[in-house]
Amino acid sequence: MFDPSALTRDGFLGGALQIWQPIKGYRAAMDPVFLAASVPAKAGQSVLELGCGAGVASLCLAKRVVGLSSYGVERQADYAVLARQNAFENSLNFTVETANLQVMPRSLCHSFDHVIFNPPYFLSQSGTQAKDQGRDGALREETPSKDWIDAATRRLKPGGWLQLIQSAERLPDILAALDTRVGAISVLPLAPRAGRAAKRFILRAQKGARRPFLLLASFVIHDGASHLADRPDYSPKAEAILRNGAALSFD
Repeated sequence: MFDPSALTRDGFLGGALQIWQPIKGYRAAMDPVFLAASVPAKAGQSVLELGCGAGVASLCLAKRVVGLSSYGVERQADYAVLARQNAFENSLNFTVETANLQVMPRSLCHSFDHVIFNPPYFLSQSGTQAKDQGRDGALREETPSKDWIDAATRRLKPGGWLQLIQSAERLPDILAALDTRVGAISVLPLAPRAGRAAKRFILRAQKGARRPFLLLASFVIHDGASHLADRPDYSPKAEAILRNGAALSFD
């Protein structure tokens, strides 16, 4: 487990959610918040997060949608402990199992209304290895995209939704890994500013659906052509998501 002195407690959703994270390990930023905001979950439904880390995405979603049954699987035991602690201290229902998503624990071998994930952005052979093993394990792909998507699809109910956030350069890999078990695939690019290329995308797909692929207009995160002041310059829609826990619509 992490030494308490090696952790910080960080506010998300305008401070409504307080999350313990390692100082030197993988630290969540805005990506899991956007992922959570885009999940069309309703009270009474079930959600599974693959590779949940310290639990930011699932806990942001649980904060927005009261009455969910939320579950997570995380292979790094120290992060799984943090996720459980974060859920407890924020009084949110989130059950976390320590396991590899390729060998799902029996307690999670049932079907869910939603499966979400924020997989590693870098291929195993790319970039420079991070000094911290936990950070490197969160950012560098050891389990191929097709295995993440297969695990997610297997755990979905008919009509259930698969949802992920990933680096824009990985979109071809993700599309290639999807198969005929899912349809109604929508991709929402996330652009840092208007007129800039997207750096991230959120993908949504529905199990058993047959509607055609949809590429949506980019969601713009920051206002203005460049950063001009020492303060946040989020667009109004991004501000509502990051500070107030608003939903991100795919409509």
